[in-house]
Amino acid sequence: MLLKRILTAAVLLAVLSVVLLWLPRVAAVVALALMLLAGAWEWAGLARIEGTGRKLLYVAACAVAMLLLWRMSASPGGFAGAMTVTLVWWVIAFVWLTLAPGYGGRAQTALAGFVTLAPTWVALERLYHHLGHGAELVVFVLLLVWATDIGGYFIGRRYGRYKLAPRVSPNKTWEGVIGGLVLGTLVALGGQAWFGFEAAAFLPLCVAVMLASIVGDLTESMFKRQVSVKDSSGVLPGHGGVLDRIDSLTAAVPVYALGLVWLGVLW
Repeated sequence: MLLKRILTAAVLLAVLSVVLLWLPRVAAVVALALMLLAGAWEWAGLARIEGTGRKLLYVAACAVAMLLLWRMSASPGGFAGAMTVTLVWWVIAFVWLTLAPGYGGRAQTALAGFVTLAPTWVALERLYHHLGHGAELVVFVLLLVWATDIGGYFIGRRYGRYKLAPRVSPNKTWEGVIGGLVLGTLVALGGQAWFGFEAAAFLPLCVAVMLASIVGDLTESMFKRQVSVKDSSGVLPGHGGVLDRIDSLTAAVPVYALGLVWLGVLW
């Protein structure tokens, strides 16, 4: 299983590198949108939407939500407002999975998909189109989140004893959180040196992004647990579904983008 995970991750990394570094800008943004819409298809399953037609309608509705949010956030104030509202959603999600992880029906889960996936694409699009460092800003947040995931996975498996959220994700531990934060911090230090951002502001932002990524991961786990499934799908060997690969990013990317706005890097 570990070898399968590594091979699949290598292929995904190669594909994503081509998308971000070599495709024309419009094509790259469309490819990122398709990735999020593939996640919307799987989210429809978590919302217990049955039938191909109904699932396609949900995906189409998510696409419309993405475009509307993109139009609404075309100005600096609009973008900051959209990301701030998204941050509020993730605070609500944290309270939800902490206090009442078993609560929620089809409507709540379906709505959660919109407010999770649409802002992620809008944030990625804005980051990618940043003059000078667009692709690098996107690659960095991907590396930061992946490092947090990898550190959490291996340290948690080797040393994990104290459960982080047993009602939501029984395999995640506090030791894994610490391992993820340590490895992620090393990536953050490299990013700070690469971009030349002020360490006193950028490194705390990176920590916030890493913590948000854990909330994103746990939130999807909560919805999966409500419908008693281990993975959102089986499309990615060793990894599950698209949502299982982007769940951490859905919370981390908007927080990262909003933080860069506050730091004056991103308008």
